Amino acid sequence: MKIIWGLLAGIAAIALVTTSTAVYTVGEIEQAIITQFGKPVGEPITTAGLKLKLPFVQEVNRIDSRVLEWDGNPSDMPTKDKLYISVDLFARWKITDPLQYFLRLRDERSAQSRLDDILGSETRNAVAKHELIEIIRTTKGRTPLRDTLLTDEELAQDIGSLVPIQKGRALVEREIFEAAAEKVRVFGIALLDIRFKRINYNESVRPKIYDRMVSERRQIAERFLSEGNGEAARIRGNRVRDLNKIQSEAYRAVEEIRGVADASAAEIYAQAYNTTPRAAEFYEFTRTMQAYKDMISTGTTLVLSTDSDLFKFLKGMQAQVGKQDRRQPDSGGDLVSDLTKSKQ
Repeated sequence: MKIIWGLLAGIAAIALVTTSTAVYTVGEIEQAIITQFGKPVGEPITTAGLKLKLPFVQEVNRIDSRVLEWDGNPSDMPTKDKLYISVDLFARWKITDPLQYFLRLRDERSAQSRLDDILGSETRNAVAKHELIEIIRTTKGRTPLRDTLLTDEELAQDIGSLVPIQKGRALVEREIFEAAAEKVRVFGIALLDIRFKRINYNESVRPKIYDRMVSERRQIAERFLSEGNGEAARIRGNRVRDLNKIQSEAYRAVEEIRGVADASAAEIYAQAYNTTPRAAEFYEFTRTMQAYKDMISTGTTLVLSTDSDLFKFLKGMQAQVGKQDRRQPDSGGDLVSDLTKSKQ
């Protein structure tokens, strides 16, 4: 009995191993190629489910059926107008003929390497046939937003205008797509889409491009600065002119008021001192005394004629002082010194 049970267990184990190698599953996101001694046999299996194959002899090679990604490395290339740019491209592709794909490429690494060669070559060809503006711009006939402060001379220099294009980036991408799709079809691959991910100037020419952009902006800034300085000078000139006008008008008004005041004062004085002859004489005397005060100071020497009005009062004062000297000998003094003391 033990021998029989041992045989049955061996047979069961052999059957289990045979069944496990004969049965396999295909997932929803994959397809399979059955190879026998390394060579494909039968048609590719593209439907999901439980499948059978010859045990130990045949092998299942699984191939992805999803949309796959290709993301190339940025590469430098010249445009038609001899500008070196760095182009970064990406694409989406799918395996549509598993058998052809398996025979020519075998795995995804080989497919990615072949896409690098084909897409890189077609991108270089397309970029070399077009100017930079055709690769950057997307739409034709676009109207730019131009600064309203630009002068006629600057508008004539096409500052702020857009260079006209014939195709645009979308058509350049379409050219690369069509040329590359035809070449990758023989590998059982369908190219679904390509796009420029990034386009930039080469490191060697980027400073020159930036310097040109800066010089253009600086030219416009200097024009604005000169216009601002001119406007500031005009405003300052108007301010000085208005200030001088205000000052002259104020000075004229002051002089007019002063003249009217002096005339009124003279009229009042005239009315006050012309009431009686003695008032007129007193006015003459006080005005003369004021003149003495304004003219005579310490060390002043006067030379007057005998018929001068100023001398008349000085002579009268000298005679009065002489009388005082006879009455009070100790209280005399020089007339000019007395006048100087009165001044002080």
